[in-house]
Amino acid sequence: MNEKVAIMTDSTCDIPQDIIEKYGIHVVPLRIVYGEREYRDNVDITAEQVYEDLPTEIPTTSLPSPEDVLNLFHKLKDEGFTHVLAIHISSGLSGTAQMIENLSNQIKGLVVKVIDSKSISMGLGYSVIEAAQKLQQNASFEAVCAHVQGILSKMRVFFVLGTLEYLTKGGRIGKVAGTLGQILNIKLIITVNEEGVYTTYAKVRGRKQSIDKMFEALKEQLAKSRNNVAVCHGAAVEEAQALINRIKELCSIDEIITGHVSPVIGVHTGPGTLGIAVYSTD
Repeated sequence: MNEKVAIMTDSTCDIPQDIIEKYGIHVVPLRIVYGEREYRDNVDITAEQVYEDLPTEIPTTSLPSPEDVLNLFHKLKDEGFTHVLAIHISSGLSGTAQMIENLSNQIKGLVVKVIDSKSISMGLGYSVIEAAQKLQQNASFEAVCAHVQGILSKMRVFFVLGTLEYLTKGGRIGKVAGTLGQILNIKLIITVNEEGVYTTYAKVRGRKQSIDKMFEALKEQLAKSRNNVAVCHGAAVEEAQALINRIKELCSIDEIITGHVSPVIGVHTGPGTLGIAVYSTD
């Protein structure tokens, strides 16, 4: 049977738009909710708009609309796709992957494989890009799925925040720990563990030290093998560029991608977010 494979993900992947268009990646948006108002992540609202409103109103975030997901599945089927590889935000952070899995069972005549990335931002995004690149090499659906599973085991994500306020308010970090952190100017370097949930990689005093510590974590990874690296930020353009300039001086790097975190991620992390995704290409 001739396979026609679509690559699908969600808006927390933070893949730059030009790369999404280059590979024809299909993205379902999560949702941002302000009372009665609802926006599609990165479609109807930008991260900058979210940051602007945070001092007066913190929205909630929600899964993709079932209608959006089902419409995409039907569209892909109508366009002759036979298989869909759907790679999504960690199930430890969102119910998106489970929702996609459930909805895929309603679609007949379309083989859908859902993979839990156990990651977020470009940790998710890079696995999606790898899938798309593998597909362009005329790999089979099963080979692409296996390739992605292999990449996920190599993926590391680190990020620092401008403030712990929004993770604390969203219940993503203990309120006592968050409050103490603010008082003592303690900055956390946060990573995503093997279960796909946030965990603390290190604690330091001050913003500069936190970025330096994250950079050191990257250097440790680069000492082991050749790697691809992505730098993502939320309203931290200058710091992101300075970090990229430092990274460019290092060896063992095949590629550097830079981008902005999605509005949904911005709700939970706030302005000043700076993160790195890195994985071995050996």
